[in-house]
Amino acid sequence: MKKFSSRVFAATWIILFCHGANARNTPSQPPPVLVRVDVKVSEGPWLPVWSFFGYDEPNYTYADNGKNLLGELRALSKAPVYVRTHNLFTTGDGSSSLKWGSTNVYTEDAGGNPIYDWKIVDKIFDTFHEKGITPLVEVGFMPEALSTHPQPYRHTFPKVDIFTGWAYPPKDYAKWQELCFQFAKHLQERYGASEVKTWLWEVWNEPDIPYWKGTREEFFALYDNAAAGVLRAIPDAKIGGPDTTGAAGDKAAEFLRAFLEHCSHGTNAATGKSGAPLDFISFHPKGSPQWKGDHVQMGLGKQLASVKRGFEVVTSFSQWKHTPIILGEWDPEGCAACSAKTNPANAYRNTNLYAVYTVEALKDTITLSRAAGVNLQGVVTWSFEFEGQPYFEGFRELATNGIDKPVLNAFRMFGMMKGDRVKLTSDAAASQDLVLHPGAEKIDGLDGIATKTERELDVLVWNYSEDDSSGEFRKGWLEATGLPASLEKAKLETFSIDENNSNAFTVWKLMGSPQTPTAAQYAELGKAGQLQKVTGSVWAMVHNGELKFPLQLPKQSVKLFHFTW
Repeated sequence: MKKFSSRVFAATWIILFCHGANARNTPSQPPPVLVRVDVKVSEGPWLPVWSFFGYDEPNYTYADNGKNLLGELRALSKAPVYVRTHNLFTTGDGSSSLKWGSTNVYTEDAGGNPIYDWKIVDKIFDTFHEKGITPLVEVGFMPEALSTHPQPYRHTFPKVDIFTGWAYPPKDYAKWQELCFQFAKHLQERYGASEVKTWLWEVWNEPDIPYWKGTREEFFALYDNAAAGVLRAIPDAKIGGPDTTGAAGDKAAEFLRAFLEHCSHGTNAATGKSGAPLDFISFHPKGSPQWKGDHVQMGLGKQLASVKRGFEVVTSFSQWKHTPIILGEWDPEGCAACSAKTNPANAYRNTNLYAVYTVEALKDTITLSRAAGVNLQGVVTWSFEFEGQPYFEGFRELATNGIDKPVLNAFRMFGMMKGDRVKLTSDAAASQDLVLHPGAEKIDGLDGIATKTERELDVLVWNYSEDDSSGEFRKGWLEATGLPASLEKAKLETFSIDENNSNAFTVWKLMGSPQTPTAAQYAELGKAGQLQKVTGSVWAMVHNGELKFPLQLPKQSVKLFHFTW
């Protein structure tokens, strides 16, 4: 191995540390941060639990922007990309609006005989198939002809209550089961058993609130009959639920517990036997941002408290404690279709803050899953795109009118990481106690995740503050140890999400916030929405299996350091 003098070694890092924007010192500058990575300490495989997405409006799936976005999601990594959507059974002509979609799969003739129509469903699932998406099939909602209270049926959110005729129990559970059977049978015939066996199936959505207008026992009957219908068509289908709201609330926790008890030893309404099939367990932890008059304050602690409480409910059952868990909607708050104009606390959605929140929330959720000893399979980001809405209206979405928002680049960073997760510590991270025992206290800090393969090290580092008005530019050092002893240097590429990089929203504002951008402006916004490499390839010198590299992170920023050799 080539020898480097200490003088040359030190000079190299001085030059690198001083290189780049915002490297200045100020009197109020906090002390340098030290992030350490020990490549030899494996913390298990880096699992793609983040590769799950969902949305209310199924008809956006086959819109041009929806197709393009699904293609971008599929390109994130080699891992399967799961998509869940509401309203697959909802009656209507296929038109869509906020929180509404329809497929018209089920109507009845004058004699009450079922009529099945798969044309719109086929457009949805053909798009999934074309784009390589793995469906997390949500069985719901109630067709108008089956509803016990069909009128009014279509809503016009946000003008009226969304919980209309589609939220009621079926008037005939045998017909409901047959619909589920015919639906699953059709999909398997169309796409083949080998493809459909990789799908996941879950029943309904948030039955502990008015998404379900029946009783708890009626929901159990709905679940039992849906599962029986799907399994009759696809005997090895993986079925789960109940997709209740966040378990931090007593009512939601009680419903989740009662559902697990039913699946364990309750009387099955479809079979008459004891218990019900349950291949994965799902619930919906959400945060709670607040508008402080001039800025947003995020509420990550509430989301993590809901995650923790749900894990506690699951692990209280010996039968279910190792069953896969999918957090069916895992978001900073609860209404994707509520814009920032009417809900100013949602202003975070257009900005880099959404990206930084997402990476912090992912690490903390994984930390809680490991502490609880549960099998976390996925976290569903309930965020897609909205057709026919103004640019950067402040909906919770990954893209606006085909322009990617900063948060999508966080998922691009997740997708670049691979191999095993390795030990990373930061002396500026939030207290571990705040994560393991979440509450009202803010979770701020500079933290990271690192992964490695035989010839690659990826280090994701972020500078997060709950209050968007606070936070400081931080700088310091990234140290990695345990690299191959024979290694002399590693090629480094650096990617960043911050106010000025990987951020189409900033560029759009600088343009004057156009609602009808020119072709040239649209092309510029499209480019700005992609993940930006902020340095060309440089060489990081390695000495005795160790490297040291300068860190510079503006507030509310995420950087990925991609080392290869």
